[in-house]
Amino acid sequence: SFIEQKTEEIRSQVGQEKVICGLSGGIDSLVTALLIHKAIGARLICVLVDNGLLRKGQYEELLHRFQRKFSFNLIGRREEDRFLNRLKGVLSPEKKRKIIGEEFIRVFEDEAQRQGGIRFLAQGTIYPDVIESVPVKGPSASIKSHHNVGGLPQEHGFELVEPLRELFKDEVREVARQLGVPRDIINQHPFPGPGLAVRVVGEVTRERLALLREVDAILIEEIKRSKLYPRLWQAFAVLLPVKAVGVMGDQRTYQSVVALRLVTSVDGMTADWYPASPRLLNRLATRIINEVNGVNRVVYDITSKPPGTIEWE
Repeated sequence: SFIEQKTEEIRSQVGQEKVICGLSGGIDSLVTALLIHKAIGARLICVLVDNGLLRKGQYEELLHRFQRKFSFNLIGRREEDRFLNRLKGVLSPEKKRKIIGEEFIRVFEDEAQRQGGIRFLAQGTIYPDVIESVPVKGPSASIKSHHNVGGLPQEHGFELVEPLRELFKDEVREVARQLGVPRDIINQHPFPGPGLAVRVVGEVTRERLALLREVDAILIEEIKRSKLYPRLWQAFAVLLPVKAVGVMGDQRTYQSVVALRLVTSVDGMTADWYPASPRLLNRLATRIINEVNGVNRVVYDITSKPPGTIEWE
């Protein structure tokens, strides 16, 4: 089976050495960790990094969930300042991805030294990450750097362990099922490695992240309440780098605009925008504008992939 084949490959690659695995909270890095744990047991050290770019309460929730449900070694690192300081003034999405990829590596290098020197780094890289980051055959242009492929710095002292590199997302979920991962984790929506940095279009600041987190929390709450969550590939909000004039009460406002994006897909390589009901969209817009200070306009993205990508950046 795939699981037996990969555990043998991992044992062969790492021998008697330790491995650091970067956990993001997504299914790809979790399945990677479980495969490696099956292969080498306690010589795996998982690291969950709070980079300041996660959803509302996500770091604490993930740390608690992983410690409760899985037996691998887990270390939490709070590194918000180092990531946000590096992102100051950066507008280019490609540059954001590369900075975040580099900072992740630096955190893992630091942890590797703390653990007495570890040279193997495991990542949840899957096939779509590779296709979109690096032209595989011929002169096709790369679409974007994924933080764990094209976003990695040229210089890093690790040998990579990437057991899922040839799989699509639906195949990763099947492996997760075979490994006994709970259904709610298997069916959670993909979350980008660079986190909310690629959903804050333009400069990433603490204030803009805080605003987007509140919008995002309302969106996910309403999607789950409408029982839409399992039918969607992803549901998220994007904070745009524009402001709009509005009227609230008898006051004119000049505030931020957010875009909502709901898509369906099988593997993330192509996607269709979801025709959400006017009733749901009205409820979302009303709640967001009433409850999130600083937003006075909500728009809905009806672009499929292609021509658009799922994420805005």
